[in-house]
Amino acid sequence: MNNTMDNQTAIERTVMRRVHLIRILKLIISTLVLAGLSFIATLWGIGREVWVAHVFENGPHDLIGRAEYLWYAFLHTRFIVQVLVVFTLLSLLLLAREIVRFFHTALD
Repeated sequence: MNNTMDNQTAIERTVMRRVHLIRILKLIISTLVLAGLSFIATLWGIGREVWVAHVFENGPHDLIGRAEYLWYAFLHTRFIVQVLVVFTLLSLLLLAREIVRFFHTALD
């Protein structure tokens, strides 16, 4: 079929509109985008619940002491903050996995 954009049939226009819609939805609903959005949303939630700069400011400055302090702070904070921290870490891991998969398939 040697059709240009001007003389497409109604069926061809409908099919192409659906193809474009599916491609846009595939991009929007991809795991990479969902992982990125969930990471941003959970960081925003943590920022609304906790003054993060003061948490780091009040802690020790050596690596071992800071790790122990952050673990203690995590255990003794509200449940919602604990849930948000866990979701942040999970979405960060998922985001990293999806980025690696994206570049792996792009290089093949």
